[in-house]
Amino acid sequence: MSNITRGKVSAIHVFFRRLSTRASDRLLKLLITKCASVSNTGKSLSGSGCPNQNACPPRVGLLDLLGYDHTLMNVSLIPMIVVHGGAGSWPSSGTLKERAVKACRAAAAEGLAVLNKGGTALDAVEAAVRILEDSPMLDAGRGSFLNSAGDIEMDALIMDGATMDLGAVAAVQLVLNPISLARKVMTDCEHNFLVSKGAQIFADSIGFPRCTFFDLLDEDMQTEYLLKSEDLNADRKFSGEAVQPEVAGDTVGAVALDSSGNLASGTSTGGTKGKKPGRVGDSPLVGSGAYADNWHAAASATGSGEALMKVLISKRVCDFVAEGLSTQKACEAAIDVLHERVDGHGGLVAIDVRGRIGVAYNTAAMPFAYAVAGEDLVSGS
Repeated sequence: MSNITRGKVSAIHVFFRRLSTRASDRLLKLLITKCASVSNTGKSLSGSGCPNQNACPPRVGLLDLLGYDHTLMNVSLIPMIVVHGGAGSWPSSGTLKERAVKACRAAAAEGLAVLNKGGTALDAVEAAVRILEDSPMLDAGRGSFLNSAGDIEMDALIMDGATMDLGAVAAVQLVLNPISLARKVMTDCEHNFLVSKGAQIFADSIGFPRCTFFDLLDEDMQTEYLLKSEDLNADRKFSGEAVQPEVAGDTVGAVALDSSGNLASGTSTGGTKGKKPGRVGDSPLVGSGAYADNWHAAASATGSGEALMKVLISKRVCDFVAEGLSTQKACEAAIDVLHERVDGHGGLVAIDVRGRIGVAYNTAAMPFAYAVAGEDLVSGS
């Protein structure tokens, strides 16, 4: 099948998903197969062969077979992005949750700015998650929880719904923006998933920016750090029961839909407070921490990783959308499964291919924000 035909088939699939939430996958795939078969023969609608491909009539498309007006396909999808700052025990008093929501708003605004400039959903997700990683009141990048040995080990995953490509890193140290390293794994490495020293060696091999341990600490911890040591380049300075940053959530993430109908998702985390060295949760695991598929939806999860990974919660959201649930109902249903099957707690954000947004959680709060082109930014917790 030619690239042009592939593009038409992809656009047709988006069209059907936007047209009906209960469009049959089986019927759609059958029609696509028929379209591809006819297209590959070089036949026109009249069935005559065309040995000169440059002069032959336009190849038959799926909409031709169904008698649709081609002007219906000139649908411009509205770019949008949803971000979260982590589900958890956010206090109702004080400014911590308020600052987390503010960071989410900044991330959503940055992601939408990328989309409005013609950037891809993948670009928007990376840009938004980087903002969240740079926010010290969130458990990702700067502000990540320390493990029981006093180190900071971070995980991240990014996924492209158009190609199903993905990149992930786990237990990586001395990197300010793990989400960008995960994307480099996706684009510049023959593997999909690198961990610990292997991820760090890869980062160095491609000239990826590294940081010091000090750079990853919030302001209060930097002060504590300076009291303990004069060596700002050491890999770790806290041991045993380490002091922890003032963070109440767990994990950050984003999902986006661009004007071409492509979806993407990304998740980044510093893991759980005081975790054992080498512990990896759901965040970098495809289908658990995040998932994106242009045929259905994109989702990003947060919460208790040991529970989330058992139910493949992000993939489950996409499956529920495929079965006909709205994106909001799909998120709620996935959270119900999390609670009923493994007594888990967490949250989700999602966007489906029709541009419908879902946000759900069963914790005390989950700071979030979403931005849709031409509309006011919305946030909550």
